Amino acid sequence: MSQVAYLPLGKREQTKVQNRLAILDAAREVFGELGYDTATVRDIIRRTGLAAGTFYNYYRSKEEVFAALADDGARRFSPVLKKLRAESAGFEDFVRSAIRAYFGFLADEHQNWLARRPPGETHPHIHGETPEMAAVFAEVRDAMQAAIARHEGPAADPDYMAAACIAVAREVGDKMLARRPIDVAGAADFATDMILHGLKGLRRTTA
Repeated sequence: MSQVAYLPLGKREQTKVQNRLAILDAAREVFGELGYDTATVRDIIRRTGLAAGTFYNYYRSKEEVFAALADDGARRFSPVLKKLRAESAGFEDFVRSAIRAYFGFLADEHQNWLARRPPGETHPHIHGETPEMAAVFAEVRDAMQAAIARHEGPAADPDYMAAACIAVAREVGDKMLARRPIDVAGAADFATDMILHGLKGLRRTTA
């Protein structure tokens, strides 16, 4: 049986990795201090200390930088989702634990940025799907398929169900982040009830 030897990155590759990380770290700081709408590519470049030409070797706009940040977040959340799925007692338990973990992750990721966000600024959405986002979608879809096979969930289209669950979590998460204080538990309970039971299953509350 042959073994594949993994060689360390060369100096050029290491520089590329370091530059990309420097840009993403700078973008997190700039978005946190200025807000996404106000921040410019020039602000990000200035924070990195890199030349403008170097920046544009990696990203063409602040939208691409934000997409890279979102992709990095999805990459780090994906193993959390996989672990929760393996440990859950069933379909509903997985949905509840996954939603709560996602909202906690979202709050930790963006609290500093959104705490300083100018009034009225909207949370940007990524157009299209990055590879890491696709991996998260696949994990949720596979959980839906497994639940159907075990007769635990509705026998509906797993792609549609996964898309609906992710859409509810994303939109409710946006609203959660816009509020002060950020109420992870309240938002997670609402999103979970909405996903599992629909509008008619939401808890009745008085104003």
